[in-house]
Amino acid sequence: MDDHSPAPLALTAVDAIKRVSGTYPGHRRVHARGLCFDATFTPSGKVASLTTAAHLQSDPTPVVLRLSNSNTNPTVPDGVRAGRGLAARFLLPDGTATDIVSVNIPVFFAATPEQFLELLDALSKDPATGAPDPAKVQAYAAAHPTAALGLQEAGRMPIPVSYGTARYWAIHAFIWVDAHGERRSVHYRWEPDAGLQELQEETAADEDPEYLAKELVQRLADGPVGFTLHVQLGQDCDPTDDPTKPWPADRPEIIAGHLQVTAPVADQEHWAGQVYDPTRITPGIELSDDPVLAFRSQAYAVSYERRAGGR
Repeated sequence: MDDHSPAPLALTAVDAIKRVSGTYPGHRRVHARGLCFDATFTPSGKVASLTTAAHLQSDPTPVVLRLSNSNTNPTVPDGVRAGRGLAARFLLPDGTATDIVSVNIPVFFAATPEQFLELLDALSKDPATGAPDPAKVQAYAAAHPTAALGLQEAGRMPIPVSYGTARYWAIHAFIWVDAHGERRSVHYRWEPDAGLQELQEETAADEDPEYLAKELVQRLADGPVGFTLHVQLGQDCDPTDDPTKPWPADRPEIIAGHLQVTAPVADQEHWAGQVYDPTRITPGIELSDDPVLAFRSQAYAVSYERRAGGR
């Protein structure tokens, strides 16, 4: 990173999001609208030798999920192409917790925090049109070719039938450490038991503006909703420091376990107020050298301070 210290850079990013998307006091700067659910994660037993992380051994672990619409504006309807999020808080036996924070695209739009600030500048609305200038976005993609894939994926995001029929990626690499100290890089992905199901734009436009949360609550009345946690194992040549670059599709995968979502949490206010942080890790898991991963935690802290203060 350049001569910016981390805190000022995070402040600059949150301020830039405000310029691009507006301010909605008391809400997250992104993923403003969401609902929290109780769930249980049951490990498959297939990865226990690869990491000492408690929730990936043998016993089930209680989980609290926040499923969300990525927009900064909490009133934007669900029936549009947009990011969706699945943030999972694993409540570990020793009283600590670890999080997996995932979204419905496989890669990010920027390789560094500085590039992310450039992207936010490119997305600033043109006063004459009230929309971003496509030429600025194209110039950003030309200047940062690896970011183009993330922008393409964002443009073709599906409109899911349900939060329970979408796929979610954690986008960053993490490092697993086994009982012998051996380290290996991994990527996480959640696959829905119900399969991928999406709506056409004309159909989605007729849905309730907040249909995704309501649909999932109704779906849970008929029984739990499930996801499997797929773990892609990296090789030494695979990048761990750039979230814009996917690993080759032929890298081996293991199913680490199954997540069973059962019902909305009883205390929505408490859990909705939590910060779900991808850098909240546990022994057996380490952060990779991805600069965006570390930066997200700093930006979340700024966002939390502002929303907690009603700003």
